[in-house]
Amino acid sequence: MQNDHPVLRIEKLEKIFKTRRWFSTKTTSFTAVKKISFSLHKGEILGLLGPNGAGKTTTMQMLLGTLTPTSGKIYYFDKDFSKYRSSILEHVSFASAYTKLLGALTVYENLSIYARLYGFSPAEYRSKIDELLAFFGILKLRDKPARTLSSGQMTRVMLVKAFMTNPEIVLLDEPTAALDPEIARTVRQFILQQQNKRNIAILFTSHNMDEVGEVCDRILVLKEGTIIADDTPENLAASISIARVELIISEEFDAAINYIKRQALVYAEEKNSLIISVEEHKIAQLLAGLASAGVIYSQISINKPTLEDYFIQVAQHNIEARKGKI
Repeated sequence: MQNDHPVLRIEKLEKIFKTRRWFSTKTTSFTAVKKISFSLHKGEILGLLGPNGAGKTTTMQMLLGTLTPTSGKIYYFDKDFSKYRSSILEHVSFASAYTKLLGALTVYENLSIYARLYGFSPAEYRSKIDELLAFFGILKLRDKPARTLSSGQMTRVMLVKAFMTNPEIVLLDEPTAALDPEIARTVRQFILQQQNKRNIAILFTSHNMDEVGEVCDRILVLKEGTIIADDTPENLAASISIARVELIISEEFDAAINYIKRQALVYAEEKNSLIISVEEHKIAQLLAGLASAGVIYSQISINKPTLEDYFIQVAQHNIEARKGKI
């Protein structure tokens, strides 16, 4: 599905924000994105992940041209974005759970204006709008003012806007953030369908790790403006050595708690069950220790590390670094 030639290429992209307080002549600077380089290939869904403040939104804004890079280059289809912005954006679209439409206009009016900006005639966009609105279950909102939409409805309309122009590249920023699980699943299925059917390249941000693992072929992890990982979801999850052991305790629940605390393990308890985080190679040692403490359990399940575990580790490391612990 993926071609070797990238449709989007970023070289040493950097963004430095400079600020000055009104009562001072001193200028301070903050580097939000630190000379990152990566590529996106045709037919690929590339996840862009990282804790809050990692530089994801700043990167997205530079890729859309709403922020000017301090240095570095952006190439779409081997063309310099700084020189060919208008012609390039004819083939690039964007959707986010955090953007809005013109509230006084109806859903259809908003979408038709957008289609015209992309050069589509009414004959071309009318049926496309209705087809996508129906797919997302919001055709009945067609003639409603945009200001009356809920956040979930607005998100779905923004997705219609993003895909109705037959783009070659779509930038999706938290596309399911305001959706209930059933609709979010529909959106994921739609994204994968578009990838398979039209070989679209997609850059995708989300805080839902299960979702990222389902749709993304490859993941970039940003931390403090720097790319710290570039790999598949499976490989990133496998890089974490911590597993979760879940036990339903039949006897000596307090003894189990005491043993876990002595071993300084992270755990959670609920009624008569314990969920213990432990390095995979120490699971046998944990079970032997619990047995020696007289603990009897009726059920055990061992869950291998997930992409969410990887993300939590990165986020936790980020928090501790800011506190000066590491």
